[in-house]
Amino acid sequence: MANDTASTTAAPRRGRAAAAAPAATAAPAPPPDPREAVAPLLDPRHRRTVAHLHALAASPPQVVLAEGGTAAERMALALYWAALLNCESPEDIPDDARPCLSCPSCVRMAGGGHRDLVVLDGNKPSAEEGSFSIENVRALRGLLGEPPREGRRRVVVLVDAHTRVEAANGLLKSLEEPRPTTCFVLLAPQRERLLPTLVSRSFVLTLAWPTDALPPSPAVRDWLDALVEFIQTGGGWMERTSRKGDLDAPLAAAVVLHCQRALADVLAGRAADPLGRLLAERMDPARLRRCDEALAAAQEALSLSPSPVNPALVMDWLATRLFLGVR
Repeated sequence: MANDTASTTAAPRRGRAAAAAPAATAAPAPPPDPREAVAPLLDPRHRRTVAHLHALAASPPQVVLAEGGTAAERMALALYWAALLNCESPEDIPDDARPCLSCPSCVRMAGGGHRDLVVLDGNKPSAEEGSFSIENVRALRGLLGEPPREGRRRVVVLVDAHTRVEAANGLLKSLEEPRPTTCFVLLAPQRERLLPTLVSRSFVLTLAWPTDALPPSPAVRDWLDALVEFIQTGGGWMERTSRKGDLDAPLAAAVVLHCQRALADVLAGRAADPLGRLLAERMDPARLRRCDEALAAAQEALSLSPSPVNPALVMDWLATRLFLGVR
């Protein structure tokens, strides 16, 4: 145990969350309920995806890419897959009864505390422990040279890998030398956000897209209609954004979010929104990828803390990129 503790200072964090050292008199916290951790994946909408996971378990691919769904559903898929590959239930139980979610391995995998589960999050700052940074990827490559510590397979989960291109390039070097006891899980909203070289090495599973998205508010709808008009004609947009007080950061972020949903519908082949139909008609896959990157950059700029970039400037930049993207 002492050696394992020391190694965590040089390697990425195991599991999903840091655990503060308890006081001497504090009772240990009960482990998370594994059924709650994987529950988002067990929605009937994802029945086919779960069946695919069970079919793959007999001969697991080195890299599984999970796209679609929500962030919680993608993470639930990663934990379910990790538990399925390491479930300690008896050999004679039916395959569809795995993962049992009650054996010690399932409990620790789904709870994020297993020694063979590594989660790197692209949404964390690079200096933070557990981030998908180039430093942690380098440390991870050293860990991958070791056999699993207590399970049959080590599972490495990369959350929103598209946010760290340099680290993703570093990861490719690890994938050039397949290790039969290590499985990677890449999580991303759409495969188009990832490096094509990563996608080409992955078995892609597409979760059912969210169906409960609320329609845009009248204010957001008004801005979306203006954006469609600008993309088509090049007129009217700058006059709107130049009016002081008409566009604040929350409203701009809501517009960007609905643009991202429209793009997701295009990628799923169901472009019903006016913006989605326009993108589907005028953009090829390469342009859709650039559109996705522009939307992600705008979203990041609008969420900067303590204060975002001027929302009108962000939206002018985004509108210009979309205008040029359809030409």
